[in-house]
This record gives sequence, C-alpha cells and structure tokens, in this order.
Amino acid sequence: MRIAVAQQTSTPDTEANLRWMEAAIAEAAAGGARLIAFPENAPFMGPEAARLAAPEGVDGPSMGRIAAAARSQRIAVLVGSFAEKGPDAGRTYNTSLFFDDGGQLLATYRKIHLFDVTVSADTVYRESASVAAGEPVAVVVPFDGWKFGLSICYDLRFPELYRALSAAGAEVLFVPAAFTVRTGMAHWHLLLRARAVENLAYVVAPAQVGTHFGQRETYGHALVVAPWGEVVAEAEGGAGLIFAELKRERVAAVRAQIPALEHRRL
Repeated sequence: MRIAVAQQTSTPDTEANLRWMEAAIAEAAAGGARLIAFPENAPFMGPEAARLAAPEGVDGPSMGRIAAAARSQRIAVLVGSFAEKGPDAGRTYNTSLFFDDGGQLLATYRKIHLFDVTVSADTVYRESASVAAGEPVAVVVPFDGWKFGLSICYDLRFPELYRALSAAGAEVLFVPAAFTVRTGMAHWHLLLRARAVENLAYVVAPAQVGTHFGQRETYGHALVVAPWGEVVAEAEGGAGLIFAELKRERVAAVRAQIPALEHRRL
C-alpha cells in the first residue's frame, strides 16, 4: 500500500488548516496514495481558551469536510487528532478518526495518556487540565486488507498499549504527534523505532512542525519506520507530504525471522 504522511504547521485558524488538509488529501491521491495520515491537532492548534470555545462532535462540520474530501478523492484519511466535544464545558477529548476511501468513519480513538509533564523549569504542560482521557481500549481498524492500530503522541511512551494493539492484530501503528523540540530531539526516533521493533510492525508518525501561534514549537520529522526498525521515509524542513510503500511481505518476513509476538509470556 502506498501511503502519504503529513508534516503540518497548524495554527489557530481552523479554516486555513482545513484548506491545507483538503489540498494535501488531493495531492496524496494524485501521488497514488491509498491513505493519508495527519498529525495531532491537525484542524486547530492555538490557545486553550480558543480551543475550548467551540469544540465539535465527530459528526461536526470540520470532520464532515474531511470525510467529503476522502470521498471525493477516493482515499482513506487518518485525522491524527481534533478537539472533540468532551464530557463537560471545561474539557474536550483529543480524538483521532479514521475515514475510509468512501468518507465513512471506520474508527474513533480518544487519547488515553495525557501530557502532564515538566519539560524544563519554565516549560510545563498539563493536558489533563482541559482534556479528558479516553477509555483504555486498544483500537484496531481494518482497511484494504491491513490492520491499523491507533494512538496519539504521548501514548508513544507506554509500550503496553502497542503490545495490546499488536496482540489485536495490528500490522501498522499510527502515532500522530505534536512533539516538543526538546523531547523530540532526545526521544522521537528512538521511541518510534523501538515500537516498530518490539511489535514487528510498521510505525507511521505524522508530525506537527515549526512555531504555532507564537508560543509553541514542535519538532517535525514525520517518519515511517519498517518492522525491522529502519526509517524508510522522513520529512525534513517544513510542512509537506512524504510517501512510503507498506509491504505485507516485509511484515510477514520479519515476524517469521523473529517470532517474538508468539514468544510473549504475558
């Protein structure tokens, strides 16, 4: 399967972000991709107050436009995440959606692990202050004969989730992200390659890049990692698309060579 992976610089301007996504979907389809994956916070990345002011449902107008673009271009779309209307006025969910090439919603995943960390003395994140965690369920979605496991950003640091996804049959692991520059430089490649090797699966990691609303900077380096752990595609520079080929025989060969999934003693 040929796929496209987006590296995006989302802003507080939802309309501009959606137009960029629609253009990227058309570009991916023209490039022969069967699927395009977008990063975390793809339709909006801005101040918390603005994000909380107008959250949408899964069937809201923003995701309706993405579904329509998937249907028009005949390509599957992973929306890495958007701010879904949450359990109360003060919180949203951080939600990933998978649309098939007819625009039908096949899977919904709400981020389980929330980014409450102190990156440095003057850089503190408390995602749980305005985001509700999803149910701890491993979400695997079938498409075109493949099985895709869903996760979001900070989930990457919890290998037990990916064990559960591979145990449920996932051959490709999505990790849409908005990694900070400091943590990205130290851990992005290391953790993504580790998840691929541990689970003998492809890892597809669309990424936010650059400076957002003058306050947050993200690392970029959108990646596709093969089951043996080698990087087969990587975005350099700013916003754009990278393409990669997912090969089922590659997954089968690595899993036969090192049958670690069969050797697990949980």
